[in-house]
Amino acid sequence: MTHGSEEVAAMVMGPTHAMSGAAAGLGMAAVIPASIGGPTTAVGALTFGAVTAGAALLPDIDSPQATVSRAFGFVSVGVAHAAEDAALAVYNLSKGRKDPRRRNGHRTATHTVWFALAAGALVGVLVDAFGKTPTIAVLFLMLGLALRGLFPKWSSSTDWLVVTAVSAAAAVAVWTWQPQTAGAWALGTAVTVGIVAHLLGDALTKSGVPMFGGVLSINGRRWWDVGLPGFLRIKANGSGDKMLLSVFTVLSCCLACLTVFDPAWLGASWPPLTG
Repeated sequence: MTHGSEEVAAMVMGPTHAMSGAAAGLGMAAVIPASIGGPTTAVGALTFGAVTAGAALLPDIDSPQATVSRAFGFVSVGVAHAAEDAALAVYNLSKGRKDPRRRNGHRTATHTVWFALAAGALVGVLVDAFGKTPTIAVLFLMLGLALRGLFPKWSSSTDWLVVTAVSAAAAVAVWTWQPQTAGAWALGTAVTVGIVAHLLGDALTKSGVPMFGGVLSINGRRWWDVGLPGFLRIKANGSGDKMLLSVFTVLSCCLACLTVFDPAWLGASWPPLTG
């Protein structure tokens, strides 16, 4: 896959990434301990899933053409250009003697487990240290990305200012009505899980993903791709991608229903929302 087609893939796979993140987040919400700020209500668990869905788009901030980069208009596009340049700089500084030259940084630094761990840790540290302000900021960013990924038709036909306003309102509402669901390390975990969901999704594609890039050297290359055997890999926006989107959509809907109406089935301790 060429760099150009990778950027196209970043656009068309946005909903699949977001829905896989939502499924992962909803599945994990019931097992995150309340002692680190894990959800204690159905609304909190749904929020956790939404944050994870948004974080599942975050790695593609290194591509100005991606869903995440269009979330907040010219502001996020500008951030994406800066992230692309920074990722390319990291690649150039850490590449092995057999790693190829690159013209952009897409699918490099932000597509690694190191980025997933660092992003989650940064969120945890900031929220733990400063409380309300970084919490609302993280909720605003992740919920905005979730809107873009989970509702692509609505968000693509809606002005980015509207998406931004809805994201801000949702973030403030979550903090106001469910502050206990926004624990520092729970938010950090949600971000890390979402990013890892993205990496696993990219590992299914034709180009794979440099999940351990920049650190582990194999045969002179530090930026080698992790992926399935060639015949099992899918094409972005192809039948395999659409099938995965359908599977994750059904799974997310089922998990959301259980979260609200039968949390005990998931092993959660909070009462049903209707109880």
